[in-house]
Amino acid sequence: MADHNDFGKIAEDLAADYLQKNGFQILARNFRFQKAEIDIIAEKADIIIIAEVKARSTDAFILPQEAVTKTKIKSIVSAANHYLEEFSKNNEVRFDIISVLPDENKNLIIDHITDAFQAFDAN
Repeated sequence: MADHNDFGKIAEDLAADYLQKNGFQILARNFRFQKAEIDIIAEKADIIIIAEVKARSTDAFILPQEAVTKTKIKSIVSAANHYLEEFSKNNEVRFDIISVLPDENKNLIIDHITDAFQAFDAN
């Protein structure tokens, strides 16, 4: 596996741990529907959280959350709708982005951006 794939997996593991430590129940990881993938699906207080994890080894070019394009949002929303239908979930849904970046000491810092986008942002 390439180094960037290893870093992405580490970032997703950190994000899942972060969510669990903050009272979220992880329902699914790497949920796939057609070509779309949701990194983490979690639940807290009857709200389903669809979390897109974005990691970069540096913020020199673009912040991780800036990499979530309209096309990516559309695919995430499509996969989320499929998940909700497949598992008969009628909960409120929130779309979050969890950004993982190293600080100047190479420690990985998590930035949890709640309500990062809405389903209608996909149109």
